[in-house]
Parts: sequence; C-alpha cells; structure tokens
Amino acid sequence: MSNQTQAFALSKRKPAMANNKAKQFGFSLIEIMVVLFIIGMMAAFVAPQIFENQGTAQIKKAAVDIQTLEGQLEMYKLRTNRFPTTEQGLEALVTMPTIDPIPRNYPNEGFIKRLPLDPWGNPYQLLSPGEIDNIDIYSFGPDMEEGTDDDIGTWNINEYLQ
Repeated sequence: MSNQTQAFALSKRKPAMANNKAKQFGFSLIEIMVVLFIIGMMAAFVAPQIFENQGTAQIKKAAVDIQTLEGQLEMYKLRTNRFPTTEQGLEALVTMPTIDPIPRNYPNEGFIKRLPLDPWGNPYQLLSPGEIDNIDIYSFGPDMEEGTDDDIGTWNINEYLQ
C-alpha cells in the first residue's frame, strides 16, 4: 500500500473512531429514565413517613412549649403572689401588666424575652383561672380551631410528652 492509500484509509477510520468515543461517554435516555423512576419510587415510600413524623414533632413541640410556659407562670406566681389574669395573658411574662391587678416585685427584664408561637403560627392561649386547673395554657392544635379534640393544653400534655 502506498503512503497515499494508507493516509486515505486512516482518514476514513478516524471519524468512525470519534463517533464510537462519543457514544461511550454520558448516559442514554433509557438509563436516565430508569434512574428517575427509581428515585420517584423511593420518594413515594419515604415522603409519607417524613410528613407523618413532622406532624408528631409539631405536637411534641407544642407540648414542650406549654410545659415551659407553665413553669414560667409558676415563677411569676412565686415572685408576684398570683398568676396573671386572662386579660393580662401570657404577655405578662414578657412585660409588666398595665391592667389590674398590677403585680409588685415584677422583674425589670420580665420572665421571658419573647413569647413563642405554636408550631402552626398561632399564639398560645391562657385562661386564668382555668376551667380545668388553676391556669390553663393551650394551643388550638393542628386544625387551629378552639374546643376541638386536637387542642393541646396543660390538661393533656403528658399524653404527648411520652
């Protein structure tokens, strides 16, 4: 074979080899579709578990917040000799009430820096005197409606803290 013939034969093979190399890199559409299908199946099994756990975590957080607020109200009573009234509300833990009965011995910095919101974005409620105990602190719960079975309060927080 002459040099010209060899050069011609090599030039014919190079593009074919370049095409083979291009086919060796990357993933085919089928491979990508299979991976996406597998990821979708995994998400379908895992997502419900995550959302179920999120609901349980929100309820436990509300119970812990109520327990903390209850402890702070006990400190309020020790310091001022009474619980704040329903009208004074939980805000009495943050700033000195201006509605009677105005407490004596109220600390300048209050009892807490700020009031937490429940996990559903609503303020916690205070009844003083309470319907069930001396004071009732509660959240409207996940349905955000007062007086329903999912309300979380001082009367049932032990059910959620176990």
